[in-house]
Amino acid sequence: MKLTRLILLSLSIIAAAAVLAGCGGGKSSGPVGRKSAPTADDTLRVVTLYGPTSFFIYRGDSLGYDYTLAHDFCQARGLTMKLTAVKSLKRAIEMVDSGKADLIAYEVPITAHYKELVKACGPENYTRQVLVQSKREGRAPITDVTQLVGETVYVEADSKYLRRMHNLNEELGGGIDIREINADTLITEDLIEMVSDGKLPLTVVDSDVAMLNETYYHDLDISLPLSDEQRQSWAVAKDNERLAREINEWFDTDEQKQANAELLKRYFEQSKSFPKVAFNFAKGYISNYDRLFKTYAPGIGLDWRLMAAQGYVESRFNASARSWVGARGLMQIMPRTGRGYGQNLKSLGSPNISVKVATQLLADLDRQLRKQVPEDKERIKFVLAAYNCGLGHVLDAIRLAEKYGMNPKVWDDNVAKALLMKMQKKYYNDDVVRYGYARGSETVSYVKQIMNFYEHAKRVIPL
Repeated sequence: MKLTRLILLSLSIIAAAAVLAGCGGGKSSGPVGRKSAPTADDTLRVVTLYGPTSFFIYRGDSLGYDYTLAHDFCQARGLTMKLTAVKSLKRAIEMVDSGKADLIAYEVPITAHYKELVKACGPENYTRQVLVQSKREGRAPITDVTQLVGETVYVEADSKYLRRMHNLNEELGGGIDIREINADTLITEDLIEMVSDGKLPLTVVDSDVAMLNETYYHDLDISLPLSDEQRQSWAVAKDNERLAREINEWFDTDEQKQANAELLKRYFEQSKSFPKVAFNFAKGYISNYDRLFKTYAPGIGLDWRLMAAQGYVESRFNASARSWVGARGLMQIMPRTGRGYGQNLKSLGSPNISVKVATQLLADLDRQLRKQVPEDKERIKFVLAAYNCGLGHVLDAIRLAEKYGMNPKVWDDNVAKALLMKMQKKYYNDDVVRYGYARGSETVSYVKQIMNFYEHAKRVIPL
């Protein structure tokens, strides 16, 4: 058991190391030299880019639409996938062209420019820029681009969205109030959230990004297209006909088309959050599981009310809850984590097992972070963040905070801010970052919700 728990200490780091052949700079241990098919040892060398739709690490698991699809292809063909994450599409193309990688599992635009460089293959998807607006009562939705005249639209400065809005404004003869937002201050996901909250009226993003964020913010209207469709797909080296054909034949089967439809639904349609429900403390207790929290939390030095607050934010005290990534039960334990603590998938539905495993994981994360954050009360925020997004991302954020002049031992307005930076390409490709993109806004909100709930509970619920 002790060995298993030591493994869990660095769960996200181990998982990331196992799946990545290289990171950031795109180093690969695969053989050099042009290959027209997977290498002789049945290893497919796949290159991708970090991002919310392509590849990211969450609670120690590798996720992303393109990553999952590439993994499925390798499984279907009996291949071992050797993954490399690089900083740019240019670098990915260089790797397949030089024979250092076999497949780009990333959305490469199908344009005249890229056709000169690589051969398109596999799933062909379409994106376009869309208007993001809120379905607020009392406001008629914008259903035609001509209705944008007289409206204010917020877009990132120096972006394709800004260029499209200026072109559209010229096409309409002017009248759209276009506001530029500095990307160092707010990014696309921030603008979408602000539209959802009613703080901004309108913004513009790519349809895949809009669909992904609609699974977090259910009051968005993203139905109005503002540009032509852009075709995109995976790619291989121009002369790698055999691999392209294998991928196309695999993807063209009815079985795989159905599997892809389900995968698209998982990433771009399935809700990523539990509904917000106002909590009533007037009943004098927190949940039907208070006894479990009181049993396990003191053993690791936690106030049981804090752990109850975490249970509320994790599952709304729903012992049968299952998230879009497969986390299960009262404390939303990932299957991989459960296995590390000796639990099978079925057992994670038990509230007792769920709270027990969560306590063990919290204790291990606390020990792992003690050196970086010695102050007990401050460290709990780091521990909760690591429980939510994975230890590797929190360690990345600590390094970013230190590099950019913030206090690496303080969460609020310091490491929390650095974790938000890991949503921006500039920072998740930074040299001190090892685990790429993270949806920092989700984790920062997670910690804040738990601490707010806990502070309220301390005032009204006896210890």
